Amino acid sequence: MVVNTVNNEEVHIKEAQASTIENLISQSLRIGVGISALVIAIGFALLLFTGQTGYAGPFFPVKMGEILKGLIQLKPYAVIDVGLILLILTPVFRVAASVVVFWREKDYTYVIINLLVLLMLAVGFLAGKAG
Repeated sequence: MVVNTVNNEEVHIKEAQASTIENLISQSLRIGVGISALVIAIGFALLLFTGQTGYAGPFFPVKMGEILKGLIQLKPYAVIDVGLILLILTPVFRVAASVVVFWREKDYTYVIINLLVLLMLAVGFLAGKAG
């Protein structure tokens, strides 16, 4: 029985590259969750420290412009909103990164699947914004 060592080495190299890419994506998810948790904690600390939301009455920002303006002014609710937005975008980033990874690996079936997932996420975000 003859074993083709060149092909086996190529397989090991591809497995190592895939493992590295999976680790990077996994690490990016952890970092994204950590950053969003930190931003939410800062917003919560501001809320506790000031005793105010930063907005009059029951109002809270819902449009990106309002949220960003409130963030610049360090309004607690806006800071918390930014943390939540980062938390929501973290897995979206993972799906987008997967598209790039699968494209580079020429695994077009998974490119299409991930693009469909991104499309569904975009439709969901737009439907949520419209509704």
